[in-house]
Amino acid sequence: MYNHRPPLSTNSLRVGLVGTGYAAKLRAEALRQDPRSDLIAIVGNPQRTAILATEYAIEAMSSWQQLVEREDLDLVVICTINQDHGKIARAALEMGKHVIVEYPLAVDVKEAEQLIILAKTVNKLLHVEHIELLGGWHQTLKQHLYQLGDLFYVCHSTLNPQQPAPRKWTYNHEMFGFPLIGALSRLNRLIDLFGEVFSVNCHQRYWQIEPNYYQTCFCSAQLCFDSGLLAQVVYGKGETLWQSERKLEVHGENGGIILDGDTAMLILGQGTQLIEVGTRRGLFAKDTTMVLDYLFDASPLYITPEQSLYALKVADATYRAASTGLTVFLKE
Repeated sequence: MYNHRPPLSTNSLRVGLVGTGYAAKLRAEALRQDPRSDLIAIVGNPQRTAILATEYAIEAMSSWQQLVEREDLDLVVICTINQDHGKIARAALEMGKHVIVEYPLAVDVKEAEQLIILAKTVNKLLHVEHIELLGGWHQTLKQHLYQLGDLFYVCHSTLNPQQPAPRKWTYNHEMFGFPLIGALSRLNRLIDLFGEVFSVNCHQRYWQIEPNYYQTCFCSAQLCFDSGLLAQVVYGKGETLWQSERKLEVHGENGGIILDGDTAMLILGQGTQLIEVGTRRGLFAKDTTMVLDYLFDASPLYITPEQSLYALKVADATYRAASTGLTVFLKE
């Protein structure tokens, strides 16, 4: 991916963490458990920053700008609001740091493209986390898809009722981004399994009582893949939804697979059988370990930033389709 070499003057990478939420805490724990990384500083929500800095015996910073400018850091891990991913990653790369960033790399396609070019120019790692590719659902699908024959239809639905909806950044238009950009993993999973997308249609609706925050979003996208496979992706969260759902169906000429929560069924001509689904636990730690393996031993990573960028381009196409009511074609 890149031609850089890990620093020879140290046995561990010195790490700064931007973010204090759920993902950031899991990252901090993974970094602290690996002897090849030394977590030095953290910044985020002021109250949470103070608590976590005390808990981990590290330094609390007052701004992400201050953190990325530290000369004693080798790696910056970005686990904050989607809107800020791109500018923090750019600042860190320009300061000569390796970067781990939770998806999306940026909410704007052009900014993401520029960041990938910058990372190669400064010869630093830019890793976009996509732990959905490491989880049990994805591995189960990869193991059994060959049994289904020619695939023709996929339906991926994620619904999360919240009564009342929290007034937090994940319900903010600018901070989270368009739903299928903020929730990029829903598209990236399908692209990793089924290849490139030919065309996109999308419909989107918000329920809200103030300009910046919404109480519910509901998004339905239809993807036509180059192979002819049709996929429907449904994503929704908030007060107007009444039943939680995490489901993925794949239909082929010889059978189908239905993943419903932690249950999976393989349906073939000779009957239906339950199949094992691996855990969703420990994936941030696995991702962190793989990044350190890459930096120290040049072990291959499971995804490139270019792959994440392509998924972002498809997500941006869903935004344009929803905004215009038109079919968006991804091919020139």
